[in-house]
Amino acid sequence: MTAEELLASLAATANELAPAVQPVGADRLLRSLTETARQLFGAAACSLALLSDDDSELVYTTAAGQGADDITGMRMPSSRGLAGMVVRTGQPVAISDVANDPRFARDVADQTGYVPQAILAVPVVSPARVLGVLSVLDRDARRPGSDADMRLLSLFADQAALALESVNVFRDMGRVLLTAVATAAGDDTDLADAAARLAESAGGADRRLSGLVTAFATLASRGESESRLAEGVMREVATYVAARSPRTR
Repeated sequence: MTAEELLASLAATANELAPAVQPVGADRLLRSLTETARQLFGAAACSLALLSDDDSELVYTTAAGQGADDITGMRMPSSRGLAGMVVRTGQPVAISDVANDPRFARDVADQTGYVPQAILAVPVVSPARVLGVLSVLDRDARRPGSDADMRLLSLFADQAALALESVNVFRDMGRVLLTAVATAAGDDTDLADAAARLAESAGGADRRLSGLVTAFATLASRGESESRLAEGVMREVATYVAARSPRTR
């Protein structure tokens, strides 16, 4: 297969795969989640911090309310603060008087221009690992006990995890596609065959992704109706699984 034919095959397969796996407005969804949580809890602020690739830092990617502009983009060691404790232990926390809690990173709060009195924080967890922490600052004190709010905030964290996982799958799918193209170019074969061989030799998540690439590469060569059918089935399965998946903690 020529380079031009491989690129055409890659473009066709990526075109078929993208609607099924690409995140739909993930950043917008995360911003909406933090703002909705802030309003629901009557809180001063809500923020999402994600672990870096090497788990050494927490990066505040999304925030709403007091200090949101200053905290967005801020980085701190994942070994510090209440947020760091949540991602290290995978356990939620509810602190009503943070000023007297030695785990509270006061210097980080000072940099945002807003120092809270109370924090409710839960881990954001995928099936594979802890991704980060979702925090609510100074929720409405007239609300009932924090136990119910902890469970409610955990539901917001679940939705954040789903959005983040969709981004990761889309990124990994691109890597698998390019690997299959390189294999096809080296063996003078088509994309579907190269992806099938990659699926046989790969392990874990890459094996599953390679199998998905194989299916779509094959369908892309068959016709539009077959590709649309596969996309529809995948979307229905994903919706069903997301609706039924229980929390793992």
